[in-house]
Amino acid sequence: MNRFAELLAALAFQPQRNGKLRLLTDYFRSVPDPDRGYALAAIAGGLKFTHAKPALIRGLVDARIDPVLFDLSYDYVGDLAETVALIWPKKHGANVSPGLGEIVERLATLGKAELPRCLEKWLDALDADGRLALIKLITGGLRVGVSARLAKTAVAGIKSVDPNEIEELWPALSPPYLDLFAWLDGTAEKPSAKAHAVFRPVMLAHAIEEEDWPGLDPSDFIAEWKWDGIRVQAVSEGNVDRLYSRTGEDIGGSFPDVLDALPPNVVIDGELLVIRKGEAASFNELQQRLNRKAVNAKMLQEFPAGIRAYDLLMLDGEDLRGCAFVERRARLEKFIAERKSQQLDLSPLVPFATWDELRAHRASPPSPAVEGVMLKRKVSPYLPGRVKGEWWKWKRDPHLVDAVLMYAQRGHGKRSSYYSDYTFGVWKNDELVPVGKAYFGFTDEELVKIDRFVRAHTTNKFGPVREVVHDQKTGLVFEVAFEGLARSTRHKSGVAMRFPRINRLRWDKPPGEADTIETLEMMLTAD
Repeated sequence: MNRFAELLAALAFQPQRNGKLRLLTDYFRSVPDPDRGYALAAIAGGLKFTHAKPALIRGLVDARIDPVLFDLSYDYVGDLAETVALIWPKKHGANVSPGLGEIVERLATLGKAELPRCLEKWLDALDADGRLALIKLITGGLRVGVSARLAKTAVAGIKSVDPNEIEELWPALSPPYLDLFAWLDGTAEKPSAKAHAVFRPVMLAHAIEEEDWPGLDPSDFIAEWKWDGIRVQAVSEGNVDRLYSRTGEDIGGSFPDVLDALPPNVVIDGELLVIRKGEAASFNELQQRLNRKAVNAKMLQEFPAGIRAYDLLMLDGEDLRGCAFVERRARLEKFIAERKSQQLDLSPLVPFATWDELRAHRASPPSPAVEGVMLKRKVSPYLPGRVKGEWWKWKRDPHLVDAVLMYAQRGHGKRSSYYSDYTFGVWKNDELVPVGKAYFGFTDEELVKIDRFVRAHTTNKFGPVREVVHDQKTGLVFEVAFEGLARSTRHKSGVAMRFPRINRLRWDKPPGEADTIETLEMMLTAD
């Protein structure tokens, strides 16, 4: 466990991607099985512990430490795991540190009643870094800036293999990945993708910037609408059907209706949406279906899901990824036309001859569920990863409103000393009502200034959350950018923002001049 704790600490303080990659590869090369496999699973999001929840950790610490002292410490540190790791009292004689493999395997078999005593034993035996790693492990909040893709790339570095080989094997592997590491160490043959319907690494687009336009010729590209759902890969092979997110997570359990409608022997890249009579619904409606272990008949009827197809990767055993996009698109159009399925349709192309013409189309999309356009080079093969110059995404300009800071909460990791998570609201009559929360969009220098404002203008405290003065004359106004709005019964305002972020600090503007809920209502009506 100590080596894993050292790895997490080093990753948290390493800002560079290549630096993180070196740390991970060195760890996977030097740490024995099964610990390295369980570390990979933890970083890649492959570990889930049913009974280990933050409330359990809080209960254990309350039994050992004065709750007032803990609350004061928690307010200062701003992170539960870090606070417990630092404040947990040492116990004389408890010095046998458990291994990562021992912890993971015990957690998988422990009952709910046995878990507290076992956690206490481990917390007693570990030092502060080990306790921090243990709590982050069991609660799933590593927060070290490493994606599952980067972790798999690091593993591939053991043998200098293509990371996409790891991606394609991944659905057939399980922690602690002994067969994978044996192959990479050179002591066994490459594992086979025993399960059919494996995931293929997806091709990603770069966001287009103003400086990119002069180097692009419109005659080289095809444009299509970018839909506001979630990117998926639907795979049917060997009588096995799967639905993957763009990161390779199998989400088919939440969408049995989509899998039932999937034609055999095909791999399709597309957007998962709620589709009614050919019309795509808002992302908010799709959220009703996401992350559900079981979907009842009522849910299937009220929120019918489908795929709007972008690309065709495989058909009847033929790999089309090496073909030019125009060829794959022609095959896809023919394939969709022959099926005539309500749950599998085609993302239409956007006709244009000049960039100005495409700009006009982008400004007036055919549906509120469109979030922009995609540009795809006609001759482009389907390449894994984000290959610059082949695919570009050009999102619609975001909505902007002025909102007032209401509450602030401590951040995590490097931001744990700052109030960096902000809840903001707009006026409804003479009262501010929350409409969103954001924790990015500002510079480090701006963060320091906001943090200073929060500390100087706190009017109330709720654990790690501070209420900040927000009346007509005194407060901090944010210009907030967001992608869209949806009705919400969970928010007092009745609306929820999609991807809000701080666009600009309005130190010059009094809170009384911020926007009202009527402004957002008009945006909803316009959409």
